Amino acid sequence: MVKYSVILGNLGNTCDRFLSSGYKDQLGKAEMVRQAAAIPGVKGIELVGTWDVTPSNVQEVGELLAKHGLACVSIIPDHFSQKRWGRGAFTAKDPSIRAQALEETMAAADMARTLKCSLINIWPGQDGYDYVLQGNYRQERRWIIEAVTKAAKAYPDISFSLEYKPKEPRTHSYMARAADTLIVASEIGLPNVGVTIDTGHSFVAGENVADAAVLLTDFGRKLFHMHFNDNYRGWDDDMIVGSVHCVEFVELLFWLKETGYSGWYSMDQYPYREDGQGALRGSVEFLMKIDEILDEKAMAELRGLVAKGDGVESVAWLRSKLFR
Repeated sequence: MVKYSVILGNLGNTCDRFLSSGYKDQLGKAEMVRQAAAIPGVKGIELVGTWDVTPSNVQEVGELLAKHGLACVSIIPDHFSQKRWGRGAFTAKDPSIRAQALEETMAAADMARTLKCSLINIWPGQDGYDYVLQGNYRQERRWIIEAVTKAAKAYPDISFSLEYKPKEPRTHSYMARAADTLIVASEIGLPNVGVTIDTGHSFVAGENVADAAVLLTDFGRKLFHMHFNDNYRGWDDDMIVGSVHCVEFVELLFWLKETGYSGWYSMDQYPYREDGQGALRGSVEFLMKIDEILDEKAMAELRGLVAKGDGVESVAWLRSKLFR
């Protein structure tokens, strides 16, 4: 059974860099949770630390989620939207900032325990560089490894999943693709450290996202979490799932089933101008439609097509499912 969730803030007033006030009115937390619960199939919520949940309101947030029958799927530490992280969080050259980034991660893990949540999703958006001769490639990756290792050892009951992205807000990110993030997770060598695929980040990185999912699964069972959105590959547009890359999502869901992925399918979008609930509902509905197509008969057919490797037959199969 596929499990669907949404990042809570996607339902609010998502702002871009041109209009800091956003294009919509901001909804209250209770209303966003209510709207999430009203999307058919959605049973989980992801929360961003400091944005959605803090040590002072964690009990209240837990009660709100329970009221609507929603699980806390993950907590995302805020390593990206505060001034102090401007020159890096885990990779800041200032050791006091690096210590604060680790503290933020530990605080998220404490809140996760309170909410009976088993996953911390780490997106180190500021951990990278912008110019040549600016980044210490050897040292700064080591700082990431050291920090995540400390957190994972301190909270062995919590999984820590590293979300990669090739760029933005920095021009280059240290964890940019599935393979280099897998190296980091493997170097840490702990069973509770893995990787998150954000489909949009994978597209921007030039990856075949299905191939990335298999890579992370077959080399250490390190695919811990999935974020779903879409884009035109030039930028992280965070669009409705399937609005651009329809057939790639068919292949991705085939391989997620084939490799036994049992984690959440979590929506991560920024509907700047669109109705947030409507955009998220459309994404979940699209993935549900693919899941319906991929019944036992279809899965067997696809295994045969992959074994044969005939592109003409594979594309013909897709046409037969998409145009009836």
